[in-house]
Amino acid sequence: MAKTKVCVIFGGMSNEHEVSLMSTKSVIDNIPADKYDVVKVGITKKGRWLFFPGSTDEIISGVWHEHPDNVPCMISPDRTTKGLIKMDGTHISIEKIDVVLPVMHGKNGEDGTLQGLLEMSGIPYCGCGVLASALCMDKVHANMAFDRAGIPHCKWDYMMDWEIDNFDEIADRMEKQLGWPIFVKPANSGSSVGVSRAENRQQLRDAVASALAHDNKVIFEEFVAGQEVECAVFGNCPELIASEVGEIGASATFYDYDDKYKNGTSKTYIPANLPVEKRAEIQQLAKKAYTVMDCKGLSRVDFFVKADGTILLNEINTLPGFTHISMYPQLMQHTGMSYAQLVDGIIRLGLEGAEDER
Repeated sequence: MAKTKVCVIFGGMSNEHEVSLMSTKSVIDNIPADKYDVVKVGITKKGRWLFFPGSTDEIISGVWHEHPDNVPCMISPDRTTKGLIKMDGTHISIEKIDVVLPVMHGKNGEDGTLQGLLEMSGIPYCGCGVLASALCMDKVHANMAFDRAGIPHCKWDYMMDWEIDNFDEIADRMEKQLGWPIFVKPANSGSSVGVSRAENRQQLRDAVASALAHDNKVIFEEFVAGQEVECAVFGNCPELIASEVGEIGASATFYDYDDKYKNGTSKTYIPANLPVEKRAEIQQLAKKAYTVMDCKGLSRVDFFVKADGTILLNEINTLPGFTHISMYPQLMQHTGMSYAQLVDGIIRLGLEGAEDER
């Protein structure tokens, strides 16, 4: 029997490019070689697509784009092609693909844009579709959806970049609605890039400037004193698996980019330091949020739990980190699924989802 050909797409132009490289090495190294042939396509920070024939060590080191045998390529949007167009000088060839596994974090990878291209191409792909990817990526519209669905989450507000001249008026409103401290985030970003905690008005101004460097829309959220917990959800509705709940013990003032990917000083606890009944409540709420947002394949659902037991949804990450220290694979492994079984399952779900839509 011929092996399934999996195209892993990595890198990209987002500010999470390096995180993608780390995730990609872990993912490719754990794709079962007896079942799948892997084709690697990297996207540079300038947006150039390259068919990459090298090793995962070159990917994680960041030198992959310098490989002498790289070939420019693109996903064909022509549904009769079902593959990559490779352009080696004057020679053009087609590389047929059975399924795409995006390992892309942030803009132009996790936000529905890549998923839209794959929908046009007719090539099955893993993970959430266009709507869920776009909706979960944009924290403003995600919060609007949570409000509409009655899913409890923290108090919030937002501003657009063109409102910056009215900063004092906005700061007055935020102080009244949210109190201090206030968390400030780019509406479309991940891995805590551009996120700041503001204790006063000057810090708020600086935080807004930092967030606007990554997006044209800024979200403000109240500070929630409580535990930060996460639940991995796996599957296509209605057959979902919610993992054991894990807890983040951040070493910084909040769980920031360095804490997640550089310092390695944060601590994780699986299961979370919560009663069994409370963890079960979180699992049910995670599956509800996943369903409401039309997620598929996989997502990590993040929560706060206050001292009085109140559960508040923080966000849904549709393409969570897959590094060796990332919570999603850790949670699924604790649930009884090895890393290789998890990757295999995600690929199978991508193929099954395509079969369901035919």
